[in-house]
Amino acid sequence: MSSTYSYKTRELKFVLKEWLPMEDIFSYDRFKEYYSINDIDTLIDQVDKVMKEVVAPTADDGEKTPVHFEDGKVYVPKSFRGLYKYIQENGWGSTNVDEEGEGILPFTVLNTLNEMMNAANPSFNPYVVLTTGAVGLIQSFGNEHVKQLFLPKMFDGTWSGTMCLTESTAGSDVGDILSKAYPTDDPRIFKIKGSKIFITGGDGDHVDNIIHLYLARIEGAAPGTKGISLFVVPKYWVNDDGSLSPNDVETTGIEHKMGLKGSSTAALAVGDNDGCRGWLLGTYDAENQAGQGMAQMFQMMNEERLNTGMFAVSVASNAYWNAAAYCKERIQGRLLTNPKAGRTQIVNHEDVKRMLLLNKATLEACRGIIAKSCYYIDVAHYEKDPDKKRFAAAMVECLTPIAKAYPSDEAWSLICESIQAYGGYGYCEEYPVAQAARDCKIFSIWEGTNFIQSLDLLGRKWGLAKGAAFAAFLKTVEDFIGANQGTAGFEKEFANLNKALASYREIMAAIGKYMAEGKPGLMPTYSRRVLTATAQLYGGYCLLDQALIAKRKAEELGKEHYEYNFYNGKLLSARYYLRNVVPNVWAVEELVKDGDTSVIEAYPEVFDY
Repeated sequence: MSSTYSYKTRELKFVLKEWLPMEDIFSYDRFKEYYSINDIDTLIDQVDKVMKEVVAPTADDGEKTPVHFEDGKVYVPKSFRGLYKYIQENGWGSTNVDEEGEGILPFTVLNTLNEMMNAANPSFNPYVVLTTGAVGLIQSFGNEHVKQLFLPKMFDGTWSGTMCLTESTAGSDVGDILSKAYPTDDPRIFKIKGSKIFITGGDGDHVDNIIHLYLARIEGAAPGTKGISLFVVPKYWVNDDGSLSPNDVETTGIEHKMGLKGSSTAALAVGDNDGCRGWLLGTYDAENQAGQGMAQMFQMMNEERLNTGMFAVSVASNAYWNAAAYCKERIQGRLLTNPKAGRTQIVNHEDVKRMLLLNKATLEACRGIIAKSCYYIDVAHYEKDPDKKRFAAAMVECLTPIAKAYPSDEAWSLICESIQAYGGYGYCEEYPVAQAARDCKIFSIWEGTNFIQSLDLLGRKWGLAKGAAFAAFLKTVEDFIGANQGTAGFEKEFANLNKALASYREIMAAIGKYMAEGKPGLMPTYSRRVLTATAQLYGGYCLLDQALIAKRKAEELGKEHYEYNFYNGKLLSARYYLRNVVPNVWAVEELVKDGDTSVIEAYPEVFDY
């Protein structure tokens, strides 16, 4: 087994320093006393050093000594134990969402640093990221007592956190969960009974306590999502004197997974002995039998959806950069264009270059989509102008399903291209791309499958604010085309983006027509392909926007400058993506307009053969 951290930080610096208007973010009161755009290089270089020297050396441990379950206890790889504490204590983890803390990082920057951490060890990072999400929920909805009880030790790495939604009979349909909560003499504390499965970071010996953010239905609450409440359920109850005692939270097993083997995925049983207690977050409306749990949990779920897209980009990017380095060294074959020149590095073969350029362009588009999402989150959170705040919040809503689903869908096929670029060695465990393939597949399933994301996009985001939010989303692309389509050297690329935008509006009209005609089954039939087309449209916009910057820089620096290849590479990424990937948008238009019903007509018995 051979995990190799091969991240290239120049692309990350370009996104933060040259493309996104990060000056706007650093000008907010929350950050202006601590950071400026001049700190980005230092932050990235510092984290890159930590990743290379501290985190990356632990990556193989998840494969060699994976999480194991013995006598009711879960044991993580030994190196993860000290590493978790190190990351949290040194400010690279959950303290960056501490509302009371000084010098926290903007989410846009934190996401970039997390991308590097995830690339260095994809099995380890979920422990940190999920704790950060759980901390955010407690900060947003917990009373002062609950905050003081849990947050300090979650910030310093003594305790970790999870989100507990899925049950054996209720996965994506969370409203059908069976976990129950029963009142006690203290209106803030409830007895909890139930079970959860697929809980990432659900148990382990890397911390002294695990704080579960647990969905359950209070006795007498309404069915469905309306009646669900959210509780803080610690593995060990925290007594008034700070001591810990068992809280009737038991691990019944762990999953034996295809990848991410150092990350524990636990099944939990709570309250089997009538001894599990949890703190209610927010309030419960007994008159209307309504809880606040799903609305609260969506805060964390949406953050984790963006994180999942980022996870996919990090694993696929690391695989790509490893493959590119290998292809520059491996000598094999002769060029058809010049066979007499002798054997050559495989990076010179046309199909190898195609595989690498597809990786490079698509991953840069995915990173652009995620970076835009994070930027708008910062604006929505810290901006004081109400119009800008509303616009940013609407963009986050529109981008979230795209930023989760598109990178996690593409990662699998992109890593397959990286394996192919290696040739036979790519199929061997001694090289890093085999593990990358196994690690990445879960990302299209986590945090709501990508089918769920596509239903969210078409079923909710298209109609958000009576359609005004998504119209504004598309207008950002339209305005960009209108302002820049005359740029010399990009005529074909802008023509393709404009055609894709027109095709996308035709897709929306066709889906709307099917719904009006009483053919609702055609919407989910095409929804995942429409989501992909949405991402390719927006990804094309991101890459062209970046290319305009890169063109100016390349011309300014000249071919002899050491940075020329970076900027010229950005131009090639945009050209390839706009000419080879974005045309899929009008292919999807043709498919949607055809309205083929074979999927709808395929009754279950046809799959018996």
